[in-house]
Amino acid sequence: MTHNYEKVANFLKSKTTFRPEVGIICGSGLSGLSKSLENAVTFNYADIPGFPSATVAGHTGELVFGTMGGVQVVCMRGRFHFYEGNSMDQVVMPVRAMRLLGVKLLIVTNAAGGLNPNFEVGDIVVIQDHFGLPTISGNHPLRGVNDDALGPRFPSITDAYDVKLQNMVLDAAKALKLDYKVRPNGTYCFVSGPCYESKAESKFLRSIGGDSVGMSTVPEVIAAKHCGMQILGLSLVTNKAVVDDVHTVAATHQEVLEAVEASGVHVEALVKHIINKKVIGSYLAAQPEFTYSPKPNAHAAVAATCPAQSGACCPVSGQCPKKECCVGAHTGLALAIAAVAAGLFYLAKVHHNHK
Repeated sequence: MTHNYEKVANFLKSKTTFRPEVGIICGSGLSGLSKSLENAVTFNYADIPGFPSATVAGHTGELVFGTMGGVQVVCMRGRFHFYEGNSMDQVVMPVRAMRLLGVKLLIVTNAAGGLNPNFEVGDIVVIQDHFGLPTISGNHPLRGVNDDALGPRFPSITDAYDVKLQNMVLDAAKALKLDYKVRPNGTYCFVSGPCYESKAESKFLRSIGGDSVGMSTVPEVIAAKHCGMQILGLSLVTNKAVVDDVHTVAATHQEVLEAVEASGVHVEALVKHIINKKVIGSYLAAQPEFTYSPKPNAHAAVAATCPAQSGACCPVSGQCPKKECCVGAHTGLALAIAAVAAGLFYLAKVHHNHK
């Protein structure tokens, strides 16, 4: 079976000679980074087979190849969000396609709400960890059959954000005299959106150590770590999250875009300073090359031959091409029905005794 990300990578390989080592995902309003690319080659998302559409204001919907500081780069001008109706596979598909193109380093940027009371609008948070409520509750980009050629079934995420890259940002901030705006050691919180957080939700996220909150990034980071990429994450604080009854100004997307318009140039300056062969060249050279070699997957083989493993078995309707595979599903349904029946019987008995 050919995965969608493999089809996308093969299409792009046939259309451009660029083989980028760095991939950049631009958050809301941060697409200006792509304008810094030399010898740019641009693909509209609509022209790439298998690519979803970017539907949010501030997300242009273009994939741009080029060079920055002597380094080959591919830049996503607009990402895919879970709240747009995309599956998690669709959200992270471009990351996997980038890996198949040769990308070693993924830079994820986002516009985020500030949870940390010490953060101001316009501050840039260097992400050192994350908390993904949707991902730990089941909406996870690695859910389903694992592609063993891409990465392991059970990857570690504890070291997703490389400290060396974080230090490069701090060095760049000093060199550019932006250190007063850059906040190190930030924890980014991922929520599904599209509504902004309630006061109670913001309080909870802050209580567990969250510094910024947004509706993206974490699925992409998980997918990148799974397939062996190095990762740098930057959040631009575009509004302050409401956590009490004193500060009650509700966030709006227009406010976010205006903040990006005012401060996005600083994010771009930091990234351009780092993505230079003199700064990042030796780091990239030390990263191993990646070769994608699809091979039979035992779990996938079971799923292909047994509908119960792939979700194709329907014990309720009985439309099951291989009913012997669905014994477990039928048994589970029978137990569930028995449990409900027992509960109803118990309630009826209690009701009768109270007459």
